[in-house]
Amino acid sequence: MERLDKRLASTGQWSRKEARELIRTGRVWVNGQMCSSPDQKVDKTAPVTVDGALIEADRPVYLMLHKPPGVVSATTDPQQPTVLSLLPSSYRRLGLFPVGRLDKDTEGLLLLTNDGPLAHRLLSPKRHVDKVYYLRVNGRLDEEDARAVSQGITLANGYTCLPGRLEVLGNAQEAYITIREGKYHQIKRMMAARNKPVLYLKRVGFGPLTLDKSLPKGGWRSLTIPEIDALFRQ
Repeated sequence: MERLDKRLASTGQWSRKEARELIRTGRVWVNGQMCSSPDQKVDKTAPVTVDGALIEADRPVYLMLHKPPGVVSATTDPQQPTVLSLLPSSYRRLGLFPVGRLDKDTEGLLLLTNDGPLAHRLLSPKRHVDKVYYLRVNGRLDEEDARAVSQGITLANGYTCLPGRLEVLGNAQEAYITIREGKYHQIKRMMAARNKPVLYLKRVGFGPLTLDKSLPKGGWRSLTIPEIDALFRQ
């Protein structure tokens, strides 16, 4: 963490005095929120804008987004809103992209970055990064379903999924499911193979990251330094 006025002055574009004046007059925003206190402590990875322009744009950016349903996990789409459309315009010029994807009607944790090597590493089939979802199904889940997931469910096309984990919750219509790959509509196809179609799906974990409960649907924030370090250790 560092003082906001020091962060601005360290770019060489403003003196410390000039930085304080920019902040006091409401021209500086951190993580999409206006800041008016020069001595406010900010995370060194937090995106900072002055008059809408991002400073230190050459630094890799790592954002956690709570994807809402109805938005596609893409950088551009001619007909539908994308996850990048949820960000301020200053961030859309940074080459950000989603690491992996969530179905249009699925909500939850999505990592956005412009760090290509890290994204490639996290998505590599050899890494088997855990993805945790909360799901609700039409039917009642039981120990046989949990056993099937742990052994690897065979989909309708004959593909057998990697072993995962199913934690059935109280009313047996809800569960947390952990998978280690990301095939197209995988969880929906897994549950369809068990004759228990998915009614609702939300990703709550990706590797070492856990969805921030304070983020509303469509909300976002920069990752903390410990979160970024954890991703690089993944």
